[in-house]
Amino acid sequence: MPIRTNRGRAAVYRRLWGWPLRSPRHLGASIIIFVVLVVTLGVVIPKVLDRKATDPSAAGQTSASSSGTQVGQLPGSSGVSLPTKQPPPTNAASAAPPAADAQLIAELWAENWIKPPPDNDVTKWLAQLRPYTTEEFLAQMATIDPKNVPDKITQKVAAKRSTVSSADFEVGTDTGKVVITLIKLSPSNEWRVNGYTKAS
Repeated sequence: MPIRTNRGRAAVYRRLWGWPLRSPRHLGASIIIFVVLVVTLGVVIPKVLDRKATDPSAAGQTSASSSGTQVGQLPGSSGVSLPTKQPPPTNAASAAPPAADAQLIAELWAENWIKPPPDNDVTKWLAQLRPYTTEEFLAQMATIDPKNVPDKITQKVAAKRSTVSSADFEVGTDTGKVVITLIKLSPSNEWRVNGYTKAS
Protein backbone atom coordinates (compact mmCIF):
# COMPACT_ATOMS: atom_id res chain seq x y z
CA MET A 1 0.00 0.00 0.00
CA PRO A 2 1.50 3.39 -1.04
CA ILE A 3 2.44 5.81 1.68
CA ARG A 4 0.70 9.19 1.54
CA THR A 5 2.95 12.21 1.81
CA ASN A 6 2.45 15.95 1.83
CA ARG A 7 4.16 16.19 -1.56
CA GLY A 8 2.95 15.49 -5.08
CA ARG A 9 -0.18 16.16 -7.12
CA ALA A 10 -2.42 14.03 -4.90
CA ALA A 11 -1.48 16.10 -1.87
CA VAL A 12 -2.41 19.32 -3.70
CA TYR A 13 -5.81 17.86 -4.66
CA ARG A 14 -6.43 16.76 -1.08
CA ARG A 15 -5.70 20.27 0.18
CA LEU A 16 -8.07 21.84 -2.37
CA TRP A 17 -10.98 19.50 -1.62
CA GLY A 18 -10.30 19.54 2.11
CA TRP A 19 -10.11 23.33 2.45
CA PRO A 20 -13.91 23.93 2.58
CA LEU A 21 -14.26 21.35 5.37
CA ARG A 22 -11.65 22.84 7.68
CA SER A 23 -14.03 25.35 9.28
CA PRO A 24 -17.59 26.75 8.91
CA ARG A 25 -16.07 29.99 7.56
CA HIS A 26 -14.30 28.10 4.77
CA LEU A 27 -17.50 26.21 3.95
CA GLY A 28 -19.55 29.45 3.73
CA ALA A 29 -16.94 31.10 1.49
CA SER A 30 -16.92 28.04 -0.78
CA ILE A 31 -20.72 28.13 -1.14
CA ILE A 32 -20.67 31.86 -1.99
CA ILE A 33 -17.96 31.35 -4.63
CA PHE A 34 -19.92 28.46 -6.16
CA VAL A 35 -23.14 30.50 -6.32
CA VAL A 36 -21.36 33.49 -7.93
CA LEU A 37 -19.79 31.17 -10.52
CA VAL A 38 -23.15 29.59 -11.41
CA VAL A 39 -24.90 32.98 -11.73
CA THR A 40 -22.07 34.36 -13.91
CA LEU A 41 -22.26 31.38 -16.26
CA GLY A 42 -26.05 31.69 -16.41
CA VAL A 43 -25.73 35.33 -17.55
CA VAL A 44 -22.77 35.00 -19.94
CA ILE A 45 -23.79 31.84 -21.83
CA PRO A 46 -27.23 33.15 -23.08
CA LYS A 47 -25.58 36.37 -24.33
CA VAL A 48 -23.01 34.39 -26.30
CA LEU A 49 -25.71 32.18 -27.81
CA ASP A 50 -27.87 35.21 -28.77
CA ARG A 51 -24.88 36.90 -30.44
CA LYS A 52 -24.23 33.80 -32.53
CA ALA A 53 -27.91 33.56 -33.51
CA THR A 54 -27.98 37.16 -34.80
CA ASP A 55 -24.73 36.83 -36.77
CA PRO A 56 -25.56 37.17 -40.52
CA SER A 57 -23.01 34.50 -41.39
CA ALA A 58 -24.74 32.09 -39.01
CA ALA A 59 -28.14 32.89 -40.52
CA GLY A 60 -26.88 31.91 -43.95
CA GLN A 61 -27.79 35.19 -45.61
CA THR A 62 -24.75 35.15 -47.87
CA SER A 63 -24.02 31.45 -47.96
CA ALA A 64 -23.54 30.00 -51.41
CA SER A 65 -24.97 26.75 -52.68
CA SER A 66 -22.92 24.10 -54.43
CA SER A 67 -23.87 25.48 -57.86
CA GLY A 68 -22.49 28.94 -56.98
CA THR A 69 -25.88 30.66 -56.55
CA GLN A 70 -26.40 32.46 -53.26
CA VAL A 71 -29.27 31.34 -51.10
CA GLY A 72 -32.25 33.64 -51.64
CA GLN A 73 -31.12 34.73 -55.13
CA LEU A 74 -32.46 33.84 -58.52
CA PRO A 75 -30.07 31.81 -60.73
CA GLY A 76 -28.05 34.06 -62.99
CA SER A 77 -28.61 37.19 -60.88
CA SER A 78 -25.68 39.22 -59.60
CA GLY A 79 -24.52 39.24 -56.01
CA VAL A 80 -25.86 42.78 -55.48
CA SER A 81 -29.07 42.79 -53.47
CA LEU A 82 -31.91 44.92 -54.80
CA PRO A 83 -33.02 47.80 -52.56
CA THR A 84 -36.38 47.39 -50.95
CA LYS A 85 -39.06 49.97 -51.62
CA GLN A 86 -39.24 52.42 -48.75
CA PRO A 87 -42.50 54.11 -47.75
CA PRO A 88 -42.67 57.78 -48.69
CA PRO A 89 -41.77 60.21 -45.90
CA THR A 90 -44.64 61.79 -44.08
CA ASN A 91 -45.06 65.21 -42.52
CA ALA A 92 -47.17 63.88 -39.70
CA ALA A 93 -44.72 65.22 -37.11
CA SER A 94 -45.05 68.82 -38.31
CA ALA A 95 -48.70 68.71 -39.39
CA ALA A 96 -50.98 71.18 -37.61
CA PRO A 97 -54.58 72.38 -37.92
CA PRO A 98 -55.00 75.27 -40.36
CA ALA A 99 -54.56 78.62 -38.63
CA ALA A 100 -57.57 80.93 -38.72
CA ASP A 101 -55.45 83.94 -39.72
CA ALA A 102 -53.91 81.94 -42.57
CA GLN A 103 -57.39 81.10 -43.84
CA LEU A 104 -58.38 84.78 -43.69
CA ILE A 105 -55.27 85.88 -45.62
CA ALA A 106 -55.94 83.24 -48.28
CA GLU A 107 -59.56 84.44 -48.68
CA LEU A 108 -58.59 88.13 -48.91
CA TRP A 109 -55.82 87.38 -51.38
CA ALA A 110 -58.17 85.37 -53.62
CA GLU A 111 -60.80 88.14 -53.59
CA ASN A 112 -58.27 90.80 -54.62
CA TRP A 113 -56.54 88.49 -57.09
CA ILE A 114 -59.64 88.02 -59.27
CA LYS A 115 -60.60 91.72 -59.14
CA PRO A 116 -57.97 93.71 -61.04
CA PRO A 117 -58.60 97.43 -61.58
CA PRO A 118 -60.92 98.36 -64.50
CA ASP A 119 -57.97 99.56 -66.56
CA ASN A 120 -55.97 96.36 -65.76
CA ASP A 121 -53.17 98.48 -64.32
CA VAL A 122 -50.57 95.99 -62.99
CA THR A 123 -49.22 98.50 -60.47
CA LYS A 124 -52.65 99.06 -58.91
CA TRP A 125 -53.39 95.34 -58.97
CA LEU A 126 -50.16 94.52 -57.13
CA ALA A 127 -50.79 97.33 -54.64
CA GLN A 128 -54.07 95.74 -53.56
CA LEU A 129 -52.37 92.32 -53.26
CA ARG A 130 -49.30 93.60 -51.35
CA PRO A 131 -50.81 93.34 -47.81
CA TYR A 132 -51.38 89.60 -48.35
CA THR A 133 -48.33 88.61 -50.48
CA THR A 134 -44.62 88.13 -49.85
CA GLU A 135 -42.29 90.58 -51.60
CA GLU A 136 -40.59 87.76 -53.49
CA PHE A 137 -43.83 86.46 -54.97
CA LEU A 138 -45.09 89.99 -55.63
CA ALA A 139 -42.07 90.52 -57.90
CA GLN A 140 -43.01 87.38 -59.84
CA MET A 141 -46.62 88.51 -60.19
CA ALA A 142 -45.44 91.74 -61.82
CA THR A 143 -44.96 89.69 -65.00
CA ILE A 144 -48.60 88.49 -65.05
CA ASP A 145 -51.23 90.24 -67.12
CA PRO A 146 -54.28 90.86 -64.89
CA LYS A 147 -56.52 90.12 -67.88
CA ASN A 148 -55.49 86.45 -67.67
CA VAL A 149 -56.70 85.84 -64.10
CA PRO A 150 -60.10 84.20 -63.44
CA ASP A 151 -63.23 86.34 -63.30
CA LYS A 152 -64.98 84.89 -60.26
CA ILE A 153 -64.73 82.45 -57.38
CA THR A 154 -67.00 79.41 -57.68
CA GLN A 155 -65.93 77.54 -54.55
CA LYS A 156 -64.93 78.88 -51.14
CA VAL A 157 -61.34 78.75 -49.93
CA ALA A 158 -60.72 75.46 -48.09
CA ALA A 159 -57.68 74.15 -46.26
CA LYS A 160 -55.86 71.37 -48.08
CA ARG A 161 -52.62 70.94 -46.11
CA SER A 162 -51.12 72.81 -43.19
CA THR A 163 -48.09 72.77 -40.90
CA VAL A 164 -46.85 75.16 -38.25
CA SER A 165 -45.02 77.26 -40.86
CA SER A 166 -46.85 76.74 -44.19
CA ALA A 167 -50.31 75.98 -45.51
CA ASP A 168 -52.08 75.19 -48.78
CA PHE A 169 -55.63 76.36 -49.49
CA GLU A 170 -57.74 75.36 -52.48
CA VAL A 171 -60.22 77.73 -54.13
CA GLY A 172 -62.51 77.08 -57.08
CA THR A 173 -62.67 79.60 -59.94
CA ASP A 174 -64.48 79.79 -63.27
CA THR A 175 -61.29 78.52 -64.97
CA GLY A 176 -60.58 75.69 -62.53
CA LYS A 177 -59.34 75.06 -59.01
CA VAL A 178 -56.24 76.84 -57.72
CA VAL A 179 -54.00 75.93 -54.76
CA ILE A 180 -52.75 78.96 -52.83
CA THR A 181 -49.57 78.44 -50.77
CA LEU A 182 -48.94 80.54 -47.65
CA ILE A 183 -45.92 80.76 -45.38
CA LYS A 184 -45.48 82.21 -41.90
CA LEU A 185 -42.99 85.07 -41.86
CA SER A 186 -40.37 85.37 -39.14
CA PRO A 187 -40.15 87.09 -36.71
CA SER A 188 -43.54 88.76 -37.27
CA ASN A 189 -45.39 85.39 -37.49
CA GLU A 190 -47.68 86.86 -40.14
CA TRP A 191 -49.09 84.66 -42.90
CA ARG A 192 -48.50 85.70 -46.51
CA VAL A 193 -49.20 84.15 -49.91
CA ASN A 194 -45.98 82.85 -51.47
CA GLY A 195 -47.32 81.21 -54.62
CA TYR A 196 -50.23 79.52 -56.36
CA THR A 197 -50.65 76.68 -58.81
CA LYS A 198 -53.46 75.01 -60.68
CA ALA A 199 -54.88 72.08 -58.74
CA SER A 200 -54.11 68.70 -60.25
